[in-house]
Amino acid sequence: QVQLVESGGDLVQPGGSLRLSCAASGFTFNSYTMTWYRQIPGKERELVATITSTGGSTNYADSVKGRFTISRDNAKNTVHLQMNSLKPEDTAVYYCNVRRYGRMYWGQGTQVTVSS
Repeated sequence: QVQLVESGGDLVQPGGSLRLSCAASGFTFNSYTMTWYRQIPGKERELVATITSTGGSTNYADSVKGRFTISRDNAKNTVHLQMNSLKPEDTAVYYCNVRRYGRMYWGQGTQVTVSS
């Protein structure tokens, strides 16, 4: 059974940093691309960053390029999202995602709030 468990969300001031983590289980982690999404209430879920199975390639939404870094540790079945220079518009619930055999799997999400 696929399980994704996010952690690390918090309340942070503008300009601050947070590191999100996602612990994965129930599938061969090092064979799959992993993705972080975020969602603001009332809006569609937005792709934030993607990392390929080996970590050799990453992609980012334009809104976070240069500020966020996605990484993975295949030995620990975890994927991280380092978020720097946070802005109020980064406030959202952040979700970890994997797509297997055409099905999307999600964690429960972790709340990030950027506010002074």
